[in-house]
Amino acid sequence: MTQAAATVTPATAARALFVARRDGRRVPSALVQPADCLEAYAIQDATLAAIGTVGGWKVGARAGQTPTCAPLPAEGLLPDGAFLTGPAWRLRGIEVEVGFQLGVDLPPRAAPYTRDDVAFAVHAVLPVIEVVETRLADWLGAGPQAQLADLLSHGALVLGQRQPFEPAWFDLANVETVLRFGPQIVAHTVGGHPSPDAGALLEWLANHCAARGAGLKAGQVITSGSCTGLLFASQGTKVQVEIGGLAALSVSF
Repeated sequence: MTQAAATVTPATAARALFVARRDGRRVPSALVQPADCLEAYAIQDATLAAIGTVGGWKVGARAGQTPTCAPLPAEGLLPDGAFLTGPAWRLRGIEVEVGFQLGVDLPPRAAPYTRDDVAFAVHAVLPVIEVVETRLADWLGAGPQAQLADLLSHGALVLGQRQPFEPAWFDLANVETVLRFGPQIVAHTVGGHPSPDAGALLEWLANHCAARGAGLKAGQVITSGSCTGLLFASQGTKVQVEIGGLAALSVSF
């Protein structure tokens, strides 16, 4: 074990990530490398305690794997048409996702939450663009635990127009998406989500948060993973997104 790894704690790791986020800098992953998922989630908690209010969550899974999640800072939930510039936006990774907004709390409780419980709690569905960024200097080589600690490489979430939720939106298997960088279509997918049962993802998230004593709050937006994979926009690009059945939205750099 290196000296850096030996001295990493959730508090020191969160401090390094918070300062990197605030100043638009990068830190070596050795300074935030958690021992396991539990420690990664503890680093997330400490990071959000420094940043401020939790405005939402991201949850996702590769096919057949256990989901992972991260809280999203409320300050990073942005309106349609947002313009992002400055040293914080270096990767400009783009993911096209379906978001779900809660209308009621899902607090910690003894009984597990069911899919029906979660469906009752969701009051709106909306298109979102997740902007992927990292605070890790060696992002690709950092490993999944460090990336999990770094809020799963979350930068910002651009929110589109909400519409009333219907349970059919929990099935993303046939969702059609179009992603444009400027006038060019860079992705056009139908059923491109690797884990298209969004209801199962939200059910897992509700129980994960309840087990950790946090719970989910009314008004929070939960984003459910990319339907288009991860693509990177250049500086000066207007990113435009269309998701079948939802309003179009955009973000510019």
